[in-house]
Amino acid sequence: MKFELDNLVRDYEDIDLELANPDIYSDPKKLKELMQRKKGLEEAVLLYREYKKINSNLEEAKNILKTEKDAEMLEMAKEEIDISNARIEELEEKLRISLIPKDKNDDKNIILEVRAWTGWEEASLFARELANSYMIFAKSEGFSLEILEESLSENDWYKEIIMKITWDWAYSRFKFEAGTHRVQRIPETENKWRVHTSAITVAVLPEAEDVDVEIRDEDLEITTCRASGAWGQHVNKVESAIRIVHKPSGLAVECQDQRSQLKNKERAMTVLRTRLLAMEEEKKMQEIWAERLAQVGSWDRSEKIRTYNFPQDRVTDHRIGQNYSNLPAIMMWKLWHIIDDLAVADQTRKLEELNK
Repeated sequence: MKFELDNLVRDYEDIDLELANPDIYSDPKKLKELMQRKKGLEEAVLLYREYKKINSNLEEAKNILKTEKDAEMLEMAKEEIDISNARIEELEEKLRISLIPKDKNDDKNIILEVRAWTGWEEASLFARELANSYMIFAKSEGFSLEILEESLSENDWYKEIIMKITWDWAYSRFKFEAGTHRVQRIPETENKWRVHTSAITVAVLPEAEDVDVEIRDEDLEITTCRASGAWGQHVNKVESAIRIVHKPSGLAVECQDQRSQLKNKERAMTVLRTRLLAMEEEKKMQEIWAERLAQVGSWDRSEKIRTYNFPQDRVTDHRIGQNYSNLPAIMMWKLWHIIDDLAVADQTRKLEELNK
């Protein structure tokens, strides 16, 4: 571990030297790459520097025990040894975790997509409730939030909502939400008090930037139309809605806003760029589906990652086999303990693989 950490420190210091060169600021792509690499190394480097300092203090205290005669100094040295040993043990565990290979997308902004799947209006209602929970959670964490596109059901619930969440490490906080979410409860429209099961899908895509994906103008087919409401009626006399088709991949993105065609185009390009990046990454991994489809499987309810059982006031995350109570609070926004448990489980698994 020491050899690997020494190499990380050297890499970190080399990056600092490169960033000190004014010429680097004329190359945005290279600058972004260096800043991301530095950020990825920083935690381990700072921990290792503290680890070495504590070890130095420990050796000094041990030497005092060998040479010092003063009772008070000896007592202080013993106390320092106890404190240092405890801190070293703590730092060693943190350093092992810091050496776990990082997801290269962890520090990226995300495009979060929530879609009703099975269960008709009940699924749309749950999609609205879970999307609202994500939005409140994101704001409580200090993230910036922008709704890119939404499609409403007959009751003005969400058939689909796409939002952009902006902040360092946004992907790391939301990535475990990707998959199929199942809800069991008595729908508002049910008059026989029967429990129904419905499902929605969540996709979490790391946002692609201009330097990540190259999109040529000649590969795009851009059309405009008037924005429409939940019932299909046109709600704007100006053609502000945008539809962009990426001809090489066949991907199509639509965004509508009553106020600005330019804003719609920017939003549509953000979603398109992100989906193209997801497709490229999947090709590199030799996967069959694009990332969004890989996250939600075949959209079969049996491939659920989480179940929300309202009659029993229980949320079950099936990946870690953990149950959580106080479902209303979770649906309000108190998701952090579930997300933290999933992150710890992921770290533990990776650490075990690292130690094999």
